[in-house]
Amino acid sequence: MTTETKIIVSDVSKTFVLHNQNGITLDVLSNANFSVSSGECVVLNGRSGSGKSTLLRALYANYLVDTGNIEVEHQGRWVNIAKAQPREIINVRKHTIGWVSQFLRVIPRISALEVVMQPMLEMGGCRHQAEQKAKTLLTRLNVPEHLWNLAPATFSGGEQQRVNIARGFIVDYPILLLDEPTASLDATNSAVVVNLIQEAKDRGAAIVGIFHDEATRDQVADRLYDVKKQNEATRQAEQGSAQATSISACA
Repeated sequence: MTTETKIIVSDVSKTFVLHNQNGITLDVLSNANFSVSSGECVVLNGRSGSGKSTLLRALYANYLVDTGNIEVEHQGRWVNIAKAQPREIINVRKHTIGWVSQFLRVIPRISALEVVMQPMLEMGGCRHQAEQKAKTLLTRLNVPEHLWNLAPATFSGGEQQRVNIARGFIVDYPILLLDEPTASLDATNSAVVVNLIQEAKDRGAAIVGIFHDEATRDQVADRLYDVKKQNEATRQAEQGSAQATSISACA
């Protein structure tokens, strides 16, 4: 592990069991392996259903994995969040890993400005500085000022997503996980998000993201990790091993 490396994913596999369909199992991830360094954006690639979102959620410990390790550098030490206790996961999320999901989880009666400020305030940040930074981000993301003191529940999908992005970028997290942040944005606001990602890379953030928009992906990606190809390679290796065992048994 070098000082540059922020994330190490080793042999991560995940299977879902469909209990309402006679216990059918779906092998969604098979031996995922990659690392991410400071100032780098790794884009998870593959068509719909290949396991990209599952892998990204596993990096945030939203999903437990069946096998493997997910190690992140957290405050000068390595934490395996695939095996960490809930309290430690909460601490890692609070200080180290920023998350921008596809949709804003709306908090009733809380203004957009407060929603954006919240992560910085929870880390003990100065309220005045948090408010100024939130206003700057909302302005850059073209959220009209007359909406700032309103709850985002009444906003359009694009407006909610821009609030969501501002919330994800208000803290200078060492690690950022981005789940299709530009999916509901127009070209103008997508360009703003590209700039925010580039600024995060420039300050040394390690970023993992999913981008279905090829133009955005090509602008931010330092390299692609093809989830589908990794899954297929693992299955082929397992099939080859099974065939070899069968031949050996018959000999």
